[in-house]
Amino acid sequence: MLLLLLALLSACSEQKQDLDSYIAEVKTNTPVNIEPYPEFTTSPAFTYAANERRSPFQRLKNAPQAETTPATPSCPQPNVAHVKQPLEHHGIDAMAFIGNIKKNQQSWALIQTNDGRLYRATVGDYLGLFYGRITAIKEGQITYTEMLPDGTGCWQQKQATLSMQDNAGENNG
Repeated sequence: MLLLLLALLSACSEQKQDLDSYIAEVKTNTPVNIEPYPEFTTSPAFTYAANERRSPFQRLKNAPQAETTPATPSCPQPNVAHVKQPLEHHGIDAMAFIGNIKKNQQSWALIQTNDGRLYRATVGDYLGLFYGRITAIKEGQITYTEMLPDGTGCWQQKQATLSMQDNAGENNG
């Protein structure tokens, strides 16, 4: 055991002749000349001189406002005061009519949205993004009326159907 320890310690002797010769060789090589960094010229300081002008992010004080056309009382308007129902958060193209149930003379439509949720709706319920309202539920078909803005402050009624064979994204209008 002692012999093994002695052999290991002798391997760690101070024989660094190879290292000394390598260092001397590196020192004799000519050093590489490194070019100095280019000298940067300073730019003149910029002084912001528009402090007294209006900020582009503020409204004009006396600017004419865009005219809004008031709604004509004689044209149809959607009922914006009603409480939103769950099917009003989905577009008609994201719904599929998958069945209907009739109980005690009351018809219910089963509507599945493209996120996989199933909803029950009846005549008078709202659906879609344009104030759609179910007007009839028949075997295999829902009839509804939507209110579409015409750009003049009025709304146009459009009757459409959602058929049972339609898939989400393929509804008839």
